[in-house]
Amino acid sequence: EHGGPALTASKRSKEEEFRWLLHDEVHAVLRQLQDILKEASLRFTLPGSGTEGPAKQENFILGSCGTDQVKGVLTLQGDALSQADVNLKMPRNNQLLHFAFREDKQWKLQQIQDARNHVSQAIYLLTSRDESYQFKTGAEVLKLMDAVMLQLTRARNRLTTPATLTLPEIAASGLTRMFAPALPSDLLVNVYINLNKLCLTVYQLHALQPNSTKNFRPAGGAVLHSPGAMFEWGSQRLEVSHVHKVECVVPWLNDALVYFTVSLQLCQQLKDKVSVFSSYWSYRPF
Repeated sequence: EHGGPALTASKRSKEEEFRWLLHDEVHAVLRQLQDILKEASLRFTLPGSGTEGPAKQENFILGSCGTDQVKGVLTLQGDALSQADVNLKMPRNNQLLHFAFREDKQWKLQQIQDARNHVSQAIYLLTSRDESYQFKTGAEVLKLMDAVMLQLTRARNRLTTPATLTLPEIAASGLTRMFAPALPSDLLVNVYINLNKLCLTVYQLHALQPNSTKNFRPAGGAVLHSPGAMFEWGSQRLEVSHVHKVECVVPWLNDALVYFTVSLQLCQQLKDKVSVFSSYWSYRPF
């Protein structure tokens, strides 16, 4: 009997606090998340272009602290490379090669496209629970947060985890056919996003002679292959002799990654708050 009324009062105040959390604070956080993610999605559509017109073009100068063998400029237009202008100094004879995209060609960056789609999906989930919607249980809020966090994690992972490709996959990629003049047969090129950077890799190859004593072991998939990596292409066995990687920072990708991190933290904080209360009243509706 001791302390009974006090416990009841304490439980009632907890109940009121939980009701306030479900009815008010959850919607305040959802609004905040929508605002942040709309900012993120604006980065992907590149403001300043007008919604109808094509996205504006941005030029990025490629650089590397380790090499001056490759220099160039990549032109990004939304989620597409609209131009690549690359100079390569061949290590063996210092011959200078110049290659650029054909005028009629653009290369879609699937990573940017996918990340943008995941952000749109997260915004859609948030807008489907507008101010008028009443959350009945903590479990319902947790389910929504999990769904939003899944989309945001996927968006972030598309930018932070470039695809691992085998050398034959890179050779078969349409990117090699984008250039004029055509790339020499002993060069491969790959372009990808890594975090906030746009990366260009040029692989120089040499053919392994049929009588080579080298033990031929085809390389598996990798984001970046190393000299010595071997593969078979057509009827030829080839080996990577030199690898040149250059990159440039894309500021709006950096912004987007920051927005993803902040949004994921907000979702987690709301989940933690709801979980504390839900442990008092498991799935109890109001």
